[in-house]
Amino acid sequence: MKKRSVATLIAALAVGSVLAGISDVSAGAAEPGDHRPSPVGAAPELGVDLDTVTIPELQDRMAEGELTSSALTDAYLRRIKAIDPTIHAVLRTDPTARRQAAASDARHRHGHTRGPLDGIPVLLKDNVDTRDLPTTAGSLALAERPPDADAALVTRLRDAGAVILGKTNLSEWANFRAAKPTSGWSAVGGLTHNPYVLDRNPCGSSAGSAAALAASLSQVAIGTETDGSIVCPAGMNGVVGHKPSLGPVSGKGVVPISAEQDTAGPMARNVTDAALTFAVLSGDRDAARSGALSGDFTHPGGLRGKRVGLWRLPSLGAEVDAVMTRTARTLRNAGAEVVEVTPPYQKRIGELEFPALLSEFHRDIDAYLATREGERTPRNLAELIEFNRTHPAEQTCFAGQELFEQSLAAPPTTDPKYRAMRAELTDLAKRSIDETMAAHRLDAIASPTNPPAWTTDCARGDNDIIPSSTPAAVAGYPSLSVPAGSVGELPIGLLLMAGDHQDHRLLALGAAVEHRLDAWRAPRYLPTTGTTASR
Repeated sequence: MKKRSVATLIAALAVGSVLAGISDVSAGAAEPGDHRPSPVGAAPELGVDLDTVTIPELQDRMAEGELTSSALTDAYLRRIKAIDPTIHAVLRTDPTARRQAAASDARHRHGHTRGPLDGIPVLLKDNVDTRDLPTTAGSLALAERPPDADAALVTRLRDAGAVILGKTNLSEWANFRAAKPTSGWSAVGGLTHNPYVLDRNPCGSSAGSAAALAASLSQVAIGTETDGSIVCPAGMNGVVGHKPSLGPVSGKGVVPISAEQDTAGPMARNVTDAALTFAVLSGDRDAARSGALSGDFTHPGGLRGKRVGLWRLPSLGAEVDAVMTRTARTLRNAGAEVVEVTPPYQKRIGELEFPALLSEFHRDIDAYLATREGERTPRNLAELIEFNRTHPAEQTCFAGQELFEQSLAAPPTTDPKYRAMRAELTDLAKRSIDETMAAHRLDAIASPTNPPAWTTDCARGDNDIIPSSTPAAVAGYPSLSVPAGSVGELPIGLLLMAGDHQDHRLLALGAAVEHRLDAWRAPRYLPTTGTTASR
């Protein structure tokens, strides 16, 4: 590799070139339907492109003395300053980020690095507790003072040497407040915009994490999911999102909806970075190096002989289905066998999930609120409902809190009827995946992650009935969204699901799929779009 100085790298990532890139693409320099990557993150003559560089490539440059964590962190902080006012994805940056990066540089100089994430900038969804930064879940009710301790996953990131770059906006209370919410909006952070088309929705609830990654404002980000909150925004913002199996990533210190389904997980611009981050989050920092995540990652023959079940979901529209048809053809050309499947029990799962979550939210949010200090901080769900009623700023996009009110009235989780409902729900979700995979001898089930992003409208709310995330979310099984294509300017993801604790195998398969589809395109920050033509 040709050696390049850190000073030259910094110059190439200067704010002027970033702003010039946005100006070029926003002005419509490309023709409609032209998906050439924007130059926003590119410095190809230096061998550095923040849009496409991977963690192993960054670590190689750090090991060779060609790059420092300080230079990388500064580059991302400049990009946040230049680009985030357009998309409102980042709530706040960590004032200690440069100090964290300097400490990583010292470890690199002395050969004492802590693993693949040492010196890598990470953004956290703002429902993940940080002792030195506010954690609000998007609500003014939690804005009075930070938590007393880091979430367990933040401790793992710090121990791995990651640079905590800041916090991202989210759908307030992870989209579990109103019957018709608007994804990407919170009273604390306002509205996050989709970087591809700014009047389109980023999906939620990990809206800011996904939009920030699409705009290359951090190397990786952390999202959380109960059902769809990692994978939908990943799909809609053209990035990678991994919803892990329930259990490997601790939920301690994460604002909850349901302990039966909640998990944090990695989001990135490529599967390799997501896999390395998952290894840290799950306490297995050396998994990638030990070979557990190797093999199919970049090998062109990585799909040969794999069996994938395609769950088409035609309800998402003909244009999305056309993306799935092209995806199936590409996978078959790569040597995979693709068979059409329809996982069973979906109607009954849909009937049971919402009432179960209502009971679980009341239990779990009361337990979490009891850990937060502050004179005006609500101590339980009833006080939280009253807070929203008496604070007009909580009603600027939508006023409803019907889910809060229904949760307050829901049966407790000690109720035998609730217990029977949750047992049936989880059993059916697991069987829907297990039976489908066994019947067709599958390595994974694939489906569209998302429809084309809808126009954001606070009065109307979301248009987000997306069933593909539900089986894995309810079962506690892993799922992974990778870019599959576009409908016009709007990204469509491919969702891959596998059996319980098959995360490493799913990530390896996902990397092979990502390699073959080669579907990622940089956002162009268009103000609007009228086109619906498929790519």
